[in-house]
Amino acid sequence: MKLNRILLKLSGESLAGRDGYGIDPVRLEHYAREIKEANSTGVQMGIVMGGGNIYRGLQGAGSGINRVQGDYMGMLATLINSMAMQSSLENLGIRTEILSGLPVDPVAGSMSSRRAIECLEDKKLVIMAGGTGRPFFTTDTTAALRALEINADALLKGTRVDGIYTSDPEKDKEATKFDTLSFDEAIDRNLKIMDGTAFTLCRENNLPVIVFDMNTKGNLLNIIKGKSVGTMVR
Repeated sequence: MKLNRILLKLSGESLAGRDGYGIDPVRLEHYAREIKEANSTGVQMGIVMGGGNIYRGLQGAGSGINRVQGDYMGMLATLINSMAMQSSLENLGIRTEILSGLPVDPVAGSMSSRRAIECLEDKKLVIMAGGTGRPFFTTDTTAALRALEINADALLKGTRVDGIYTSDPEKDKEATKFDTLSFDEAIDRNLKIMDGTAFTLCRENNLPVIVFDMNTKGNLLNIIKGKSVGTMVR
């Protein structure tokens, strides 16, 4: 499958340091260099960052913070990660633009499909922060929505696991990896690829999802080059 425009989703947890929170500068630079290599091919790329390394909205249930406030705090966490990624990419000479679903002028422009596509066609890498701008939606759902808004050819979900397995490979040594899956197969097997809303958006709009290990050097570039990496759901 030829990829001319993609949406890359990175979890906040993947940026966390050894203590499981904050931003690990080594990991951040690794991701930025991987993205730079992929960007050098000419592919148009949007990025959605999670915020779990800083704050997860669902934490509010046990901390006295209500769900709505907690989700807005999570959106702000995605903005912090997005600003860190922007800085790291621009240090490598990559032109970037942050667009946010949550109004945060002057830190970022307002997210709109038209503005994002204009930036992509101007050869800028677009980082889409601030979630959907509304509570009760995850960054997986944000990524699916933004991928559809920019007419992406695929949604790439970078994780620390090299694809989708029959069960959690970190807990089950007998787990086997899928190279490809249909959306229906994933539902029938009850595979937790992303939250239900995000998965439904991808399924109903025929948006392929590629789950891969972002921590392995060269994986992102190989996907752009059309090589088989991770697991594709379509």
